[in-house]
Amino acid sequence: MHVTDGVLNISIAATTTIAAVGVLTYSLKGIKEEEIPKISLLSGAFFVASLINIPIGPTSIHPLLGGFLGLILGRRAPLAVFVGLILQALLFQHGGISTFGANFLLMSLPALLVHSFFTYVKKIPIFWKGFIGGFIAICIGVLLLITLLLLSNERYGNGAFSVIQIVLMAYFPLALLEGVLTGFAVKHLYAMRPSLFKHTSMETGGSKT
Repeated sequence: MHVTDGVLNISIAATTTIAAVGVLTYSLKGIKEEEIPKISLLSGAFFVASLINIPIGPTSIHPLLGGFLGLILGRRAPLAVFVGLILQALLFQHGGISTFGANFLLMSLPALLVHSFFTYVKKIPIFWKGFIGGFIAICIGVLLLITLLLLSNERYGNGAFSVIQIVLMAYFPLALLEGVLTGFAVKHLYAMRPSLFKHTSMETGGSKT
């Protein structure tokens, strides 16, 4: 999901950067000191998971953990994404400078949307919350990526084996896999330490099965 420099046109890169600042400001608002350790822990998890990169044209495929971050961190999820992306860019040159805002949105907006969805949809077993969250976070991220690519240059959608078609084929199995893994991870963590989900959409969730 890392978009490299030069892939997006200047107007899209500038717009996504401005939007990223807005999302980051929203996520920072009202943050409490007691939330920092959990954000730091999940930043490390996101950083490590996203290092598994398979390049595909102008982007790459890797685990996103969007559903996982959204369910545990809630509105603070973009902070974990921001820290992880900064470290990846500085230490491993993953992503790009001009596309940093776009990459940030591609990975943080799905987490926020998952959190918002489960704020209203509560009566779902914990495992299925994790599965649905992990699955739809990938789907939302892919749809956002496709939108940005097409807005930047229509050639990304041209041809029988276009970049967009390859991305769709590659990310669908990953979405299923991440859904399953997120489901088991969330169920286990909720059973072991439900306090991790305090102040998020999980704290009033359904049964633990």
